[in-house]
Parts: sequence; structure tokens; C-alpha cells
Amino acid sequence: MSSASESTGTSGNDLIKVFESLSHPLRIKIMGILFQNRQYVSELARTVNISRPLLYMHLRKLEAANLIRGNHEISEDGKAMKYYEISNFDMHITPGLLSEIAQSVTITQESKT
Repeated sequence: MSSASESTGTSGNDLIKVFESLSHPLRIKIMGILFQNRQYVSELARTVNISRPLLYMHLRKLEAANLIRGNHEISEDGKAMKYYEISNFDMHITPGLLSEIAQSVTITQESKT
């Protein structure tokens, strides 16, 4: 029987990061916006109607789960701008997948509470 990392490329801990990153409604909204079109941070903050520092917190969670990626670009007027876009992923969660990756989940004291 193959391990979770061989058949899915994802460990249990990786999948937990994905679940945690998608557990907030604003992050789901951000994903929906970025699915339509990549955006730079200021534009995305205005679209979502939150501050840039709060947006960065949410973007870091999504980026840590490899659901989005950011790239710096220089605008025509010479300003550095950070654009975010959806990463290419295809995820199918099944009971069998959860059973398979359960073997690679790390249980910490924090996750017991």
C-alpha cells in the first residue's frame, strides 16, 4: 500500500494547513476573487474592504498552504507592487484519502485542546 505522500503528494499535516487556511470566510472570499483575476495587495484590500495588514495575515495563511502565490512586479511608474494569484491545485477529499493521510498527522498538545 502506498503512503499518502506517494499517492497524493500531500501529508496529513499539509492537508490540515489547507483546512485551517480555508476555515475563515474572508480567506474563502479572497480565493474567489483571485480565481477571477490576480490582484495586487492594495486593490485586493479595497475589494475585500479590509486593511492591508489584516489582508497580509490572511494571505500568509493561504500562501503557507500553497493555495496562492505572490510575485513582486514593478509598475509603469516605478512602484513595486505585490500581486497574488491562485496556485494550480486539484484536491479531491474522500474518506479513503483521510484514512490514508491520518497516519502522517502529527498530534501536538495544542491540537488536543
